[in-house]
This record gives sequence, structure tokens and C-alpha cells, in this order.
Amino acid sequence: MQELKGEQVVLHDRTFDRFIPYEELCAVTGRLADRINADYRTNDRPPIIVGVLTGAFMFCSELVRRITVPCELAFVRVSSYSGTASTGHVREVMGLQESICDRDVIVVEDIVETGHSMHRLLELLEVHHPASIRTAVLLAKPSALCEQVPLDYVGMELPEGFLVGFGLDYDGLGRNLPDIYRERV
Repeated sequence: MQELKGEQVVLHDRTFDRFIPYEELCAVTGRLADRINADYRTNDRPPIIVGVLTGAFMFCSELVRRITVPCELAFVRVSSYSGTASTGHVREVMGLQESICDRDVIVVEDIVETGHSMHRLLELLEVHHPASIRTAVLLAKPSALCEQVPLDYVGMELPEGFLVGFGLDYDGLGRNLPDIYRERV
């Protein structure tokens, strides 16, 4: 069940309050794209943007639309969540089809909390011998990090709290919300 009530949304059995409006998310995404454009403007190799499904699809879409340097787009799918908590066990669900050997890769992720998913994904990508790997994340929760992972382009650092919307979900619901909502405690 998903029910939107003004500044809040009810998903399954939990209530979430509007936390970050879409306009702010777009502004943050624009700033990240500007940094990527500046970093790759003189690069003779177009980077390959690797979006992490399913959560990063909205952020990745907004980001790629604002990247003006030539680039390619690919997707991978990894999962480590069950309900509202990370399981700590990362599994690759759908692998990369494009060759990234000797390519500059930018991994695009919606949120990095524990770092387990990003750490495992970077290990999986390194096996393919890319020229470089950078990460672009919309949201990071430094206080929750258990794994040291490089976070090259970070949109916002946030404290603890469960979030939905703009690609983030609670048991499959809420991904389609344009704003980000935080669980009411």
C-alpha cells in the first residue's frame, strides 16, 4: 500500500515525511554533473557511466542528462537489503554486459550507507581492468560506513534515518516518488 498525504507518505506499515524536495535533488545532481564535466572535459576517452539498479535509476537519469561530455551508459544490479536494513551480504543479480577494460568508469549509486554494496561492486569491476573507477553517489551516510570505499562525487552527506523516494524504496514501494522522504520516528 502506498498513500501520499501532502507532506507525508505511508508505505506498507510505515509513515515517511518529506525530507528533500525534487528541486533540491536536481540542484545537487547539477553540481555533481558540473564536476564530472570539468574532470572529463579534456579526456580523450569517453567515460562509461555504470548505474546501479534499481535504486539509482532516477539519480542516474538526472545525472546523465546533465553530463555534457561524451559518455556511454551501462547498468549493473546488486542487492544487500531486506526491508529497511542491509543484510551485510551482497549478491550480484545482473552483471555488466559492456567491456570496461582500459575504460574510465563512473559508478553511479543512489546511497552509500554501510559501504558493503559499493565495496563488492568495485571488486567485481576491478577484475575487468578498467583504466580508472570513480564513484558518484547522491547520498552518503558517513556515520554508518563499515567499509572504506572511495566516494569521489558526493551529493549530500546525511545522518542516520531510513529514506524512500527518488529511486529509494521500502519493500518495493516508494521508488516513483520525486521527493525523498524520511521515516518518522
